[in-house]
Amino acid sequence: MELNSQPFVYNAFPLPHFNEREQPVEMLVFHSMAHNAAEGISRLDELNLSSHYIVDFDGTIWQCIDEKKRAWHAGISSWQGLTDINSRSIGIEICHNTLGQSAFHRRQIKSLILLSRDIINRWHIAPDKIVAHSDIAPDRKADPGKAFPWQELAAANVGIWYGARFSEETDIVKMLSFIGYQTSSEQLIQASAYAFCRRFLPKKTKTMPTRKLLDCPHPKDCSSLLKDSEFLHALQNIYMQYQLYR
Repeated sequence: MELNSQPFVYNAFPLPHFNEREQPVEMLVFHSMAHNAAEGISRLDELNLSSHYIVDFDGTIWQCIDEKKRAWHAGISSWQGLTDINSRSIGIEICHNTLGQSAFHRRQIKSLILLSRDIINRWHIAPDKIVAHSDIAPDRKADPGKAFPWQELAAANVGIWYGARFSEETDIVKMLSFIGYQTSSEQLIQASAYAFCRRFLPKKTKTMPTRKLLDCPHPKDCSSLLKDSEFLHALQNIYMQYQLYR
């Protein structure tokens, strides 16, 4: 993929739903929405929500909120013990009819990588703080979805993917918590394990219709996943990669 050009950012359709940040920017959050940019902006406006950027189907980037302001995109969420993710993050919505259950358009991913690199460099965002909405709210969100190309983004220096080293740690809750996931209840442990797989082991997750994704981001019982050897092996690897940034 050719990545020499810079993304062109439209400043049309600014949204009024923002306030002042109470924390410094240190995170980048990816979302998906089942609308094109114009429809998505209208829908966000109706819901009194916002995101800093929207990447349309053709790769066009729309800026809705000034990066210095606190957009309202993350909701109730946490990562690595941090809360008020809205204050700490830049939010990007990627238009996708199935909320990431099928492949994204190539032009979108090219634009997203360029935009993300620009944001990362500007705000000095560490790889371990580049997350999915489903990572920070695993019990209620499933976007940007199982088909989101995390490996490709990591190869372009946006986020984390598998490495050569594995940990001998076997405590699943400890590893999930260290990476950043919520583990304060059995329900959150299962939801976080499923969110981990959606990002790093998508073949372990189900393709769900958009309506279901909005209602239930994970099966009611994911306990079998916690006993799955392939899941444990993947978790041990990713746990080691996150240790590099602490």
